Amino acid sequence: MTVSLIAPLGGQPQVVTFALDCLLRSGEAVDEVYVLHPAATESRVGRALHCLHQEFLGGNYAGRPCRLRRVPLLRNGLPLADIRSADDAETAWSTARDLIAELKQQGHQLHLCVAGGRRVMGLMVASAAALLCDHRDRLWHLYTPDALRAAAAGGAITHVPPESGVVLIPVPMAPWGAYFPALRAMAQAPQEAVAAQMGWLRSDDESRCRQVLQRLTQRQQETLRVFARGLRPQEVAAVLHVTLSTVNAHKTAILAECRNVWAIDDGERLDFHFIAQHFAVYLSSRTAR
Repeated sequence: MTVSLIAPLGGQPQVVTFALDCLLRSGEAVDEVYVLHPAATESRVGRALHCLHQEFLGGNYAGRPCRLRRVPLLRNGLPLADIRSADDAETAWSTARDLIAELKQQGHQLHLCVAGGRRVMGLMVASAAALLCDHRDRLWHLYTPDALRAAAAGGAITHVPPESGVVLIPVPMAPWGAYFPALRAMAQAPQEAVAAQMGWLRSDDESRCRQVLQRLTQRQQETLRVFARGLRPQEVAAVLHVTLSTVNAHKTAILAECRNVWAIDDGERLDFHFIAQHFAVYLSSRTAR
């Protein structure tokens, strides 16, 4: 099995080497390093890439086989200089998604370090990882002591001893795509397909919301509308000027209809959060019309 490190890169190449050194010292046999980066024509990025290439000469790193692979941010085939707009952010997300999806399809185990590059690049990598990674993969933050960070800036220092205080900190990651394969499939689909699928999901949810409302009494509908604002039972009681027991009785009836319409198993617990989650958008869209 191939083990790969993915790391966003800006002007600080030592973030990549520090992270890789930590992984190798911990016994991880990293075979490839992928750096996601903006246009190399930006001077800091260009210098950082040159520095990293010197570390991976001949496809080796620290005396062992390990290849460096560049992954530039491209839009319409042209390098992206920075992330300054929603379109730029979409390009960063798509690049991270495509890379992770391709490596997972090839069976790679992934380490993803989100400490380098623009902060938004790390966010995009983490977001894509949650949809596409599995329980073998790890998300990391790199901690570097302040004094060392200043001394190493721009790649002035690329390797430090274990006692330097540089530490990889695991970032908790729920691999939602592993739990819900449909999410992984949607993440790998073209944007048009995702939009169409999300539209279908919204339409299906609207139909269910409409069915539930039609089955409720007027007082139950009023209670549902207040719950849809995200309020708790005690707050709903205060808004409607009724007792908490009355609100709970209406809530039980509402959730029973939801369970029927959504075909939810009796063993699965439902509470008032379900109402807000599914009815808030539906009711607000009806008001807008």
